[in-house]
Formats: sequence, structure tokens, C-alpha cells
Amino acid sequence: MDENTGSNIIIEDRVKLTATGVIDVDSFDNENVILATQLGTLIVKGANFRINKLNVDVGELIIEGEIDSILYSDGYGKKSKGSLLSKMFR
Repeated sequence: MDENTGSNIIIEDRVKLTATGVIDVDSFDNENVILATQLGTLIVKGANFRINKLNVDVGELIIEGEIDSILYSDGYGKKSKGSLLSKMFR
């Protein structure tokens, strides 16, 4: 196993986020960034986002904007259980 098996997040003044361990950017727009990281899916919410640096070869991402929240989801890469309808009517 290589030595870069983790993920680090540095947030500076809620306007700059540096993340390591990034595998891919699943989605990006002005208000949401969804990343596949080595530790799961990372969701960043806010406003006026722009990507300043992305290097998936080394797993580094830098975004700037107004950061409101970040959330990790451990479900990255796992199969969904149940159909869409069963989830809607829980």
C-alpha cells in the first residue's frame, strides 16, 4: 500500500479549502463541490466556488469561495440498498 492512503483538509478563513487524497471531482458548480477521496465522498457547500488547483495524479485540490459546510459520506463506492421507490417511502 502506498503512503498516500489518507485525506487531509485545510480550511483557511472559510474562503480557501485545500484537500489531499482526492481521487476525482464528481461534480462541481458555483455552490457545490463533490469529491471522491480516499476516505469517501466529500461534499463542500457554499457559494462562488472556483477551482484554483486540481492535480489528481498527486491527489490535491484547492478551491476558493464562501465555504458554508463540508460533509464526508462513507458510502463512496458502495452499492445502494433498495430501489429508489423504497427509499422515497421509508
